[in-house]
Amino acid sequence: MVERSQKEVWRLSPWLTAIFLLLSFLIMALDARDASTGNLVVRTWVQTAADFVQSPVTTVTSSVANYFISISELRTAQDENSQLKQRVQELEVEIKQKDDLSAENQRLRALLQLKEQSKYKVLNARIIGRDPSVWFNAAVIDRGSLDGVALNMPVVTDGGLIGRITAVGPLTSQIDLITYNKSGVGAIVGEIGDSNAIGVVTGTGKNEVLEMRYVPGTIEVAEGQAVYTTGQDGIYPAGLKIGEIFNVISGSATTSHVIQIRPAARLSSMQEVGILLYEAVAKPEFEHKLPNATQKKNP
Repeated sequence: MVERSQKEVWRLSPWLTAIFLLLSFLIMALDARDASTGNLVVRTWVQTAADFVQSPVTTVTSSVANYFISISELRTAQDENSQLKQRVQELEVEIKQKDDLSAENQRLRALLQLKEQSKYKVLNARIIGRDPSVWFNAAVIDRGSLDGVALNMPVVTDGGLIGRITAVGPLTSQIDLITYNKSGVGAIVGEIGDSNAIGVVTGTGKNEVLEMRYVPGTIEVAEGQAVYTTGQDGIYPAGLKIGEIFNVISGSATTSHVIQIRPAARLSSMQEVGILLYEAVAKPEFEHKLPNATQKKNP
């Protein structure tokens, strides 16, 4: 038995020796240090291996984290962008409202100045409707008979003549604009008393275009001259500005001029107007029947 045990021990001796040497090597390796730095060599190897594995993992992890951070920041930026757009729209609306109020104040001040300068009473009114089919011919205002409005009363702005009242209700009225092709206004080129260029201004149905006819071709007229009412039509008082001449088709000794006029009032953009509480003095009936007759004066 003893011999058998000794044989087994001798048989295992090489393996034990190898294990012992390996353990010794491991101990020596674990305890080995770098001569220049004094750091354990095994620790350096382990750190190098860990860095080799950790670097790609860190890169991938950082990329994934940065991706989700970018998505979060993008959503935040989109929310902020939407809020900024909404705020910009709100500011644009506020600016537009302020501009509208400023423009309205200017128009109302102009009408107030017109009331102060006019020798007739002026009733302020607001345009509340335009018929698209006759946009340049008629408008509806928020004043009626309860406010003292009557048929044929002239309507003006601070710029000049607009037209006359052609229909009256208790609360609203209709204006026929001077651009209406069935309108007619007694007019004169230049100031009354300083000119003989008297004729009739009619509408053309077109925006910003009027025509004056019956001015003798021998009378000189020119572009840029102002045209005023004469009061001879029995509707409008004298001295209201109609517009300015922008084109003249010259006549001759036997034909009259055709004069094109730009209205003084901005008919397409008017919002507030003034109604002149003016009613022309009615002519005696015989004057209408005999326009050229001379009245016999009473002694």
